[in-house]
Amino acid sequence: MDTERRELLKTGLITGVLAAGSPLALIAPSRVWAVELKALTSREGATLLAVARTIAPHDRLEDAAYAVVIRSIDDDAAKSPATLAMLREGISRLGAGFAAAPEADRVEKLRAMESSDFFQAMRIKTLGTLYSTPLAYAYFGYEGEAFSKGGYIYRGFNDLKWLPDVPPEASGPIAGEA
Repeated sequence: MDTERRELLKTGLITGVLAAGSPLALIAPSRVWAVELKALTSREGATLLAVARTIAPHDRLEDAAYAVVIRSIDDDAAKSPATLAMLREGISRLGAGFAAAPEADRVEKLRAMESSDFFQAMRIKTLGTLYSTPLAYAYFGYEGEAFSKGGYIYRGFNDLKWLPDVPPEASGPIAGEA
């Protein structure tokens, strides 16, 4: 029993609440969210969340979207002791107060680490995971791929009100016409 309890205490948890008017609150089943971490502690998760937010800053994008990135990173760390060690070394180099530091200080610390394996892994995982989630899609207003829905033209692509109409003669000849 004590062993099970110690194992539970080693893992972390990241939690938060979605703002009432946020686009994410409209698609989420609940305004309260939590991500259980398998390999990282809560403090490490919070630090990595701040790293992800600093790498891809969107002031009004909820932490829940960044937490999806941290869950993916944690999954990798749970499978690979080398990845976990690299993450912990990077977190250590950032210092204990990184998550609470002002953004300018976080940017400065990360710039000093740009060539490190830690920063490169965080950058790749953040950009690759964050921008491919339904949470980010909702925030940015992206409706997803259109091929399976018949393409973009009949799904609003042709309703650009902010561009002037182009006269037909400015378009040039259509392929196959003389």
